[in-house]
Amino acid sequence: MAIVVDIAFLLFAIVTMPFWLVSMWKRGKLRTDWSSRLGWRLPQVPEKQLPEQQVPEQDVTKAGAQRAPRILLHAVSVGEVNAARILADILAAEPMNAQVIISVTTDTGIERARKVFGSRHTVVRYPFDFSWSVRRFLAAVKPDVVLLMELEIWPNFTRLCANRSIPIAVINGRLSARSFARSLRVRWILSPMFRRLSRVAAQDQAYADRFEAMGVARNRIAVTGTMKWDTAEITDHVDGAEELAQEMGIDRSMPLIVAGSTALGEETLISEACPEGVQLLCAPRKPEWFDQTSRAMPGSVRRSEKRAGSGSGRFVLDTIGELRKAYALADLVVLGRTFGNLHGSDMMEPAGLGKVVIVGPRVDDFQSTADALIKSGGLVQISAENLRATIAELLADPKRREQIASSARDVIRKEQGASARHAKIAQELLQNRGAK
Repeated sequence: MAIVVDIAFLLFAIVTMPFWLVSMWKRGKLRTDWSSRLGWRLPQVPEKQLPEQQVPEQDVTKAGAQRAPRILLHAVSVGEVNAARILADILAAEPMNAQVIISVTTDTGIERARKVFGSRHTVVRYPFDFSWSVRRFLAAVKPDVVLLMELEIWPNFTRLCANRSIPIAVINGRLSARSFARSLRVRWILSPMFRRLSRVAAQDQAYADRFEAMGVARNRIAVTGTMKWDTAEITDHVDGAEELAQEMGIDRSMPLIVAGSTALGEETLISEACPEGVQLLCAPRKPEWFDQTSRAMPGSVRRSEKRAGSGSGRFVLDTIGELRKAYALADLVVLGRTFGNLHGSDMMEPAGLGKVVIVGPRVDDFQSTADALIKSGGLVQISAENLRATIAELLADPKRREQIASSARDVIRKEQGASARHAKIAQELLQNRGAK
């Protein structure tokens, strides 16, 4: 079976090589960590010891008795890394005292993970799904439990974990309508991966039903909500926000709109919708979009240029990890990837900061979140044609902005707790594995 999957994976890589090589070259990502992805360079994971009081007296002298349980928490990229930060710390704290290893796929995700987790947790590169790279990776990491964020399951990885009796859980589980439709066409190929899952913690009932349709037993599925509610910290202050404004030359006496996680073309739409005298800070979703976004807003100041002041009142946040600071400065937030052909961005972080969030029609990837906020009056959803009028109306009505922001925060408080529920699932899997 392994050789069949390896050959299929290799053939697919060869056939699609012209597309992904050109894409990586355009995005400046050809110099990625190929040796780790291919399993040639193995991650170094120092061993963590359990506190003495947690080691049974009869086991104190046994070799390895004091080794802490290891949980591999896989986050694909920046969004999953940010969502995992609370869960990782819960797992590492009492009563589990687990050693948490964060695996990440993308370069930007690795960079973000190292900033978020620092020295608290080990950060490693997730390998390609060749049997040899996965086998070497698992031998180096030695996880007792694997937690996969959202939907990142691969045939060799799940099979080799099953061979080692390592339970796998999908947490924050999400299977979008378009991914589900594609998966159903080849269900006969994919269903063995889904059947190997020990647990699925789905964000909502629609996702739970899709996981069941793909082969996961109903008694292994629970609806636990999304951890992104937990990361939406309710606060009016973000360290470094004022410094960001000062260093970029943002005039704090003038209204500021922050366009977060934009796709190409949205910067022009939002810029043209800004009334006269209103500043715009645009934060493109991908680094490869920084240059084009800047060119689309003449006179804009880029964060990386380290110069202050923009005659046009336009700014580009072309750094990683500072969007939260920018949101804290905003009078209004317009969320990117919602006005074009993409599928939405996370609206919870700016909502937690007390900002009114405007989204376009496309919120497919965050539908349940958007629905909860819209139902409570905590999110403004409009068409592109109404963006200019909506911005003007909200800027002119502070009381309405306060009401919308307050409603959003009420929803966040109500929905939080998924990280703790996922930690409980991990603890149960550890206990069940130890009982075998």
